[in-house]
Amino acid sequence: MSTVRLAVKKLHEAATLPGYQTAGAAGMDIHACLPEAPVTLQPGAIAVIPTGLALAIPAGFEGQVRPRSGLSTKHGLSVPNAPGTIDSDYRGELRIALINHGREAFTVTHGMRIVQLVIAPAVRASIELADDLDETARGQGGFGSTGRH
Repeated sequence: MSTVRLAVKKLHEAATLPGYQTAGAAGMDIHACLPEAPVTLQPGAIAVIPTGLALAIPAGFEGQVRPRSGLSTKHGLSVPNAPGTIDSDYRGELRIALINHGREAFTVTHGMRIVQLVIAPAVRASIELADDLDETARGQGGFGSTGRH
């Protein structure tokens, strides 16, 4: 796995730096910064959770915010715009939108690992107006058209 430098600034003294949990992990865990009070999400509710961190993602890369598998499968906690994108020119606080798809209230506490952050290359497209597009076997087949499950 290759590495890239990610500068992280603590905006709150109680913030926890991101970290990879295993040597092969693609995503680093991001922690909630809620030293004053936890946040409880009722079923169907969305809340924006502070992390107390700001990032300097290098040019040519993006940050992808993804749900943690354990929280999503056990409690229904997810990211409503998954994966969320953090652009390389954003320098504000990393705040995480969470949604409770579960059947019970879920409480986010200070220091809890709430999402994973993957740093990935980002390629910009050069837009070119075309009169025709190349033909493919799939053609205009949309949702479910490949017949795979």
